[in-house]
Amino acid sequence: MPQESRVKKSLLNARVNLIFYFLTLVLSFFSRKIFLDCLGADFIGLTTTVGDLLRFLNLAEMGVGMAVGYALYKPLYNDDKKSINEIISVFGYLYQKIGFIILIAGIILSLFIPLIFKGVGFSFFLIYFAFYSFLTSSLIGYFFNYKQTLLGADQKNYVITGYLQTSSIIKTIIQLVLAYYFHNYYYWIATELIFACIFSYILNWKIRKTYPWLDSVKENGPLLLGKYKNIIKYTKQLFVHLLSAVAQYQTNNILIYFFSSVTTVALYGNYIIITDKISQLINNVYSSTTAAVGNLIAEGNNEKAQNVFFELVTLRYFIAALVVVGIYTFIEPFIIFWIGEKYILNRSILFLILLYLFIDSTHGEVLDQFVRGYGLFQDTWAAIGSVLAKLVFSISLGFIWGINGVLLGNIIATFLYRVIWKPYFLYRNGFKSSPLKYRLLSLKYILFIIISFIPSFLVKDLFLSGTHEHITLSSISSNLFTFFFYTSILTTLFYFFTKYSKTFMNKIIYSILKK
Repeated sequence: MPQESRVKKSLLNARVNLIFYFLTLVLSFFSRKIFLDCLGADFIGLTTTVGDLLRFLNLAEMGVGMAVGYALYKPLYNDDKKSINEIISVFGYLYQKIGFIILIAGIILSLFIPLIFKGVGFSFFLIYFAFYSFLTSSLIGYFFNYKQTLLGADQKNYVITGYLQTSSIIKTIIQLVLAYYFHNYYYWIATELIFACIFSYILNWKIRKTYPWLDSVKENGPLLLGKYKNIIKYTKQLFVHLLSAVAQYQTNNILIYFFSSVTTVALYGNYIIITDKISQLINNVYSSTTAAVGNLIAEGNNEKAQNVFFELVTLRYFIAALVVVGIYTFIEPFIIFWIGEKYILNRSILFLILLYLFIDSTHGEVLDQFVRGYGLFQDTWAAIGSVLAKLVFSISLGFIWGINGVLLGNIIATFLYRVIWKPYFLYRNGFKSSPLKYRLLSLKYILFIIISFIPSFLVKDLFLSGTHEHITLSSISSNLFTFFFYTSILTTLFYFFTKYSKTFMNKIIYSILKK
């Protein structure tokens, strides 16, 4: 596949992701207000809890979709329709089995609903109606929507995003109207189920139109499974990685509560809501290149793959540097404006939050994309070790420094796993070379960030007024000037002193002009 085609598809994926991200972000804030006013906080809490329970059941998916996505890269690159049909048939068979497991687990879980939701103030008929409606919506994905993995692997994720998010927006608007005029719980839940069915029908129609030659037969899955043994092997390995990621993410609030207080957890949560939303925005852009990376690796040119890797890493460092310093500059005034000065955390906690965000942003998605592209999932011991290291460091340091110790322990574990181990693992097993060039490039970019940061904030401290205690026009102007001054220096250093920035920008410009 021509390189400009990969860039063009990645840009299209990114553009669609960004458009729908902002549309759904605005709608989510507005709809939350209406739903709370018209249906009540208890009902929203009930549906959220039911959804969380079912998301836990979805861990049974075990990474099969990701393993199949990897298996599809090479057949798609070679236009091997026979292998694609066989892999989708295996996928359909496996997803059907998982769907039945989730169905049985859901039925068993539903037996405990009277205990789980005891005294919530809603009839059990309503709770069961919500539970089985959400369960049915989830199962539709396993029994009917499994072919959408082909769109993702073929760099057409914008199709899934477009139809899914459009369906979600229309559904939310209808729910808003129904909630406002009827205040009826059953209408709200039924709309969820109806739109899950509508989305499934439209998506499968689009897949048939896009791939008229696709003729997968789930019943052939057991016969073909032996031919594609790697799917099962990768699924088992990915399951460990997914579980470790969930464990790492879920333990932070528990440990913070243990070593501080529930109030601190709430204050910390306010900061994390902001950083998570920004991280989601960035990852929406970067996820658009995942299939392009897999397609590139399927080409078999390691030198070319490394050059693209350096371009993406360069962009990652640049954006992460802007995001982290931008949050550092504006988050305290924003929190004061949003919920009040009493919700401001100690600067040391903010620094640790941003340090983790920087490490995760620069050594997260890009490395994972290439690790997945090469099918390197065998380092399950490292994933388990990272969770154990996180617990050991966070608990040990938590006893000494409280919440700061918990966050520092998480940073140390993440640094060892993502910064030390993952690049070495990728270079040894994927690129088949030394990671020295990558390490030196990373140090160079960190130096650029330091060189940009120090003079920018020295200028602010020496010549500009305004601190976070009072939001004034002067303080806002001061923060804006500082950030733009920092951005100007950083952009100059990245563009003129590294070739990968120029190469990446030229590709994007060429792809846009060629339209």
